[in-house]
Amino acid sequence: MSVQPVPRLSFDDWLAAERAMTDARSEFVDGEIFAMTGGTAEHNTISVNVSAELRAQFKRRPCYVYAGDMKVRVDAANIGAYPDVMAVCGERSFHDQRRDTITNPTLIIEILSDSTEAYDRGDKFSHYRRLPSLRTYLLLSQHRVSAELYVRQEDGQWLLSTYESLSETVPLESVGASLALIEVYDKVELDSAAD
Repeated sequence: MSVQPVPRLSFDDWLAAERAMTDARSEFVDGEIFAMTGGTAEHNTISVNVSAELRAQFKRRPCYVYAGDMKVRVDAANIGAYPDVMAVCGERSFHDQRRDTITNPTLIIEILSDSTEAYDRGDKFSHYRRLPSLRTYLLLSQHRVSAELYVRQEDGQWLLSTYESLSETVPLESVGASLALIEVYDKVELDSAAD
């Protein structure tokens, strides 16, 4: 008995299928497809809060915030993903004329879930780091007040800063903005008591 190779999709095949889907989403990783599950109330509230805060700070500036349905393409890693929130300051670059897939985000924010936390911290961040435009990667917990901010330094290294109090503000210098954690976690029911 011989083992047959598993067929691999191209990025463009995956993108065409995603565009045709109306009720489900997946992410593309080097020819493999991974189904995405729906988010919790906490996850969605954080996403809306962050997007609203950034949108307010981007008014009358050449910066754009995208959440949920906008895809990112990382050519160097051969992936297509749906970041929870991402931002671009300056000229935007799209994969094609459909303008639904960004290739040059400045900031990517992922809201950690039980099923994706290890991936968001590990392989996904490794893929995202291959984006030359990416300057800031922010991980937000949906269970407790916790923000992990990774900032690309001039030498290419990533510097980690953590924030765990509602009184703290996360600086997002790459997009000229900041996120007050009291606003990020507004109306979010946390697992443990927040300060």
